[in-house]
Amino acid sequence: MKLLHSEIIKLVHQKRSYVGWGGLLAVPLLMSLAMYLERSNLQGVDPLIRFALHDGLLVPIGAIWLLTPLLLPMLAAMAGAYQLAGEAETGTIKTWLMHSISRGGVLASKWGVGVIYLAFGLLLVFLGGLAGGGLAFGLHAPVLLSGETVSVAYGLWLILLAYLYVLAGALCVLSLALLFATLTNSSLTAAIAALVVFIVMNILGTFSYFDFLQPYLFTSHLGDWQNLLGQPIFWHPIITGQLCFALWSTGLMTLAWYLFRGKDVLV
Repeated sequence: MKLLHSEIIKLVHQKRSYVGWGGLLAVPLLMSLAMYLERSNLQGVDPLIRFALHDGLLVPIGAIWLLTPLLLPMLAAMAGAYQLAGEAETGTIKTWLMHSISRGGVLASKWGVGVIYLAFGLLLVFLGGLAGGGLAFGLHAPVLLSGETVSVAYGLWLILLAYLYVLAGALCVLSLALLFATLTNSSLTAAIAALVVFIVMNILGTFSYFDFLQPYLFTSHLGDWQNLLGQPIFWHPIITGQLCFALWSTGLMTLAWYLFRGKDVLV
């Protein structure tokens, strides 16, 4: 816990943390403003965006629909890469390992603070979406994609579950970036490598020839949170996606630990 506490203190005092959080917060606010200004000319957009025109409660859903394809994975890759490779660049990781601290503990603290960074960022998206959507369209009982109208409380519960699902998917990219950070002392290289793998996995999922790979690629399950917006909820793809995310994150972090424990960072 001491390691994680130290990492959180560093996170709070880094300007780059606020740049990322500010970018995430700007998405729902700008989205609300754009939708309000163009509310009479959005008939061809995705249903998730169109529904938000009538209920600001759904703006947070539209926001993560926009963030999931690129911006959120990019921030996850940067968070995972800098936590380890960035400190190797500055030489501060040597200070850590000169003390009687296990490398597994160091790696776990880096992963933990990355999770906190992404979770807080998504919280800002959620709150910004409610604030911007409430001001632009008001907060009402939401209409789900299946056509049913549910209570505000139940709608907020479904949105929370959707955000937790998206967070679990982003942790796969975070873990992937941490893995690459154990192979290089360049945070930029580690982040780019993680994004390249993410993009390649997305591309593979678009070709029918690679359909046999789709159940095993975490990128294939990133959009399954939309199953939460129907009644009854179709739980099978959600549970399958969560299991896939857990296996990928666990496998990647296990490999990262194996590589990091034998890495010479003192030269």
